[in-house]
Amino acid sequence: MFPRSPKLIFAAILLLFLSITSSSAQPNPQQIDIVRDKWGVPHIYGKTDADVAYGFAWAICEDDFATIQKMLLTVKGRLAEVDGKGGAVLDFIAFISGAEDIVDTAYDASFSPGYKKIIEAYTKGVNDYAAANPQEILRPKLFPVSNKDVVAQNILTTVLLTGVYMDIQKIFLGDIKAYETNLPSGSNAFAISPSRTKDGKTYLAINSHQPLEGLFSWYEAHMVSEEGMNMLGATFPGGINLFLGTTPNLGWACTLNSPDLDDVYKLEMNPKHRLQYKLDGKWETLQVRKKTLHIKFGAIRIPYTKTFYWSKYGTTVKNKDGFYSVRFPANMDIRGGEALYQLGKTKNFTEWKNVMAQNAFPSVNFVYADRTDTTFYVSNGQFADRNPEYDWKKVLPGNTSATLWQKPFLPFSELPQVLNPKSGYLLNTNNSCFAATCAIDNPDIKKINPTYGFGTDSNNRSIMAHYLLSKQDKFSYEEFKKVKFNQDFNSSHYEYAISNIPLLFNLSAEKYPDLADAIAVLKSWNNSSSVDNKQAALITMAMYPIIDKITAHGRANEANSFTEKEYVDALRSAKKHLLKYFGTLTPALGDMQKHARGNIELPIGGMPDVLAATVSQPYKDGKRRTFVGESYIELVRYSKDTVEIETVNAFGASSRIGSPHSTDQMQMFVDQKLKPMTLNKEDIYKTAERIYHPGKQ
Repeated sequence: MFPRSPKLIFAAILLLFLSITSSSAQPNPQQIDIVRDKWGVPHIYGKTDADVAYGFAWAICEDDFATIQKMLLTVKGRLAEVDGKGGAVLDFIAFISGAEDIVDTAYDASFSPGYKKIIEAYTKGVNDYAAANPQEILRPKLFPVSNKDVVAQNILTTVLLTGVYMDIQKIFLGDIKAYETNLPSGSNAFAISPSRTKDGKTYLAINSHQPLEGLFSWYEAHMVSEEGMNMLGATFPGGINLFLGTTPNLGWACTLNSPDLDDVYKLEMNPKHRLQYKLDGKWETLQVRKKTLHIKFGAIRIPYTKTFYWSKYGTTVKNKDGFYSVRFPANMDIRGGEALYQLGKTKNFTEWKNVMAQNAFPSVNFVYADRTDTTFYVSNGQFADRNPEYDWKKVLPGNTSATLWQKPFLPFSELPQVLNPKSGYLLNTNNSCFAATCAIDNPDIKKINPTYGFGTDSNNRSIMAHYLLSKQDKFSYEEFKKVKFNQDFNSSHYEYAISNIPLLFNLSAEKYPDLADAIAVLKSWNNSSSVDNKQAALITMAMYPIIDKITAHGRANEANSFTEKEYVDALRSAKKHLLKYFGTLTPALGDMQKHARGNIELPIGGMPDVLAATVSQPYKDGKRRTFVGESYIELVRYSKDTVEIETVNAFGASSRIGSPHSTDQMQMFVDQKLKPMTLNKEDIYKTAERIYHPGKQ
């Protein structure tokens, strides 16, 4: 029986309305499809963007729940409970980065109501998966996680992309006197205009070089909603939305850049009061911030407490030389995730650039292309208005507000950028932003604020890319792929932070007779690191001791010079290694270097800083195994009528050993082949391996 009172009728209608709106605000798994293609890549379809976020969270948990948890454990300072000492390093970096603090204070004001629904839906997806699969949870009391936990892990990722951890590492090592802001190298991005392609299409190469497994490996997905979302690309485990990729209309690639994205300050301490520092003639007191970890050692976990500090400059660390503060924009702004989401919803370059102009993302180069023949490059970053009287790439005085810059950040329009260059190509390989294309169209260094700290360095990849892209008028798609997969090394100007590498190749056999045979191999090399090359194994083995010295001290992109003795020792070590394990100085590179997972072990070419880069680590029986370099690759061709996509991931769509999709892209990857992908819903459903709703299966 219906209520007769008008008030009761109104109340009943209101109650019904509230129940409808309340239920509609929650993702409905029954209206979300996870469509797995033959490679296991998830194509997620939902009515709303929030539905898709829920389905995406479920899919990535199915494929890599362990890594999702490790990111969440890190922001909570608990990764050491699982990964021991290695996890402790990230736990401490997460703590001193202040990711949780900034999210806690800025969450409500930083995101639109619509994006908050997406965060909430993603968080619910992760929590629901954990509740349905409690046997997979790594540590007790991790779940349920909050919306802020999920955002904090994304902020930590962006902080790490800026390379601030390298300067923190230098402070810990007491090496701050050699301080200079630099970032590790990795990633390629190319955009080729129709004027330079034989088929009149625009080409985009999305080719980030990242760890192949773990916290910063790429995860491929396709996200589609009835609210206009339709993007195929990749993100890191724990990413709420895709970081890079393509929509039906446009796409972008990202590479790490190396301007001055953080600043280090030496505090002037009070000799009479240990925790007081001088600022503008007055004594201020450091905040004490202690962090206790429970570090796994075998079957036990031992508590370990370390003390950090906070000054008005920011996070502060003490070493034998004193107190140093680190200040960086990446932990002052949490809007980057929503900016990436908005980029994926744009329909044209004007909309895309307007999102970028919000200046919400703290770093990285963006290379853009679309179906209207537009190509664009920007070396992105958030920069405050710094006092030009100071050298911001050196340690700064921490006793004056003249060095204490504040928000807001300077406008996007002042960043180095290039639109539709006459040369018809744009590139970045972590090289200088002032060498993005031919000289006439490059950004003018004189017009860029010098306090931004943009460098002018080249690297082997940029030298090779400029050479290959400028030596012929037009490229077929297959010729373009040959550029992207090039494995040649320029021994006269090799970088990877080694400024005097020719010294290795010019060693004298007369001076070092015990190395005469090895030196002969060096001199006979044709500069190729193809899988069957007979000299590249020795060169690669000789370079790793040098590279290890660089990365061990956080100087992965500085100009490092090494003595002749260091090169001789490295070559002698490489010779001894190859003779011991392979019985020859000239094994095929692929005999020594492997791409391996589970019981599959495949020969692979490449070496550090060639275009198709491979960085390996000791494996077994004298061999080395890939762990950084070529990872997720997405090549896109745009025309007026269509978008054509090919991709490959290093291992497969799943990180679960035993899944058929944890290794099914490996052969394709080592063979430098790609799989065709599509944004067409009908084709995806027609050829699907499996279609299901998120939920306990």
